[in-house]
Amino acid sequence: MTIPELLRTSRTIAVVGLSHKKFRPSYGVAEYMQREGYRVIPVNPNEQEVLGEKSYARLEDIPEHIDIVNIFRRSEFVAPFVESAIRLGAKAVWMQEDVADDEAAQKARDAGLFVVMDRCILKEHSRHLR
Repeated sequence: MTIPELLRTSRTIAVVGLSHKKFRPSYGVAEYMQREGYRVIPVNPNEQEVLGEKSYARLEDIPEHIDIVNIFRRSEFVAPFVESAIRLGAKAVWMQEDVADDEAAQKARDAGLFVVMDRCILKEHSRHLR
């Protein structure tokens, strides 16, 4: 699989760490992806709703299939979200710019997930699909 292929075939993105604060990168990226037609589901125990979507405390609480788990958390907090993505049968794990965990990424790949690290999903979408 390639990044353009992943973005073309995915519809639902769970955004881990999505905040309602408009100045946060997570908000701008999620808003863009939502505008581009993706279903964006916030995962943040400190939020009730972001961008008109109910926020969930954990990935496991989301009652529908997730294509991409997009992670906006520091690298040292990535592993549990990757493990959840594997358990839930997500298609891919996407770690935003400056986020990387080689060990968690390898676990995800071994489980058949497509992995992107240290890249912005907005920039990649804009580059490949606009």
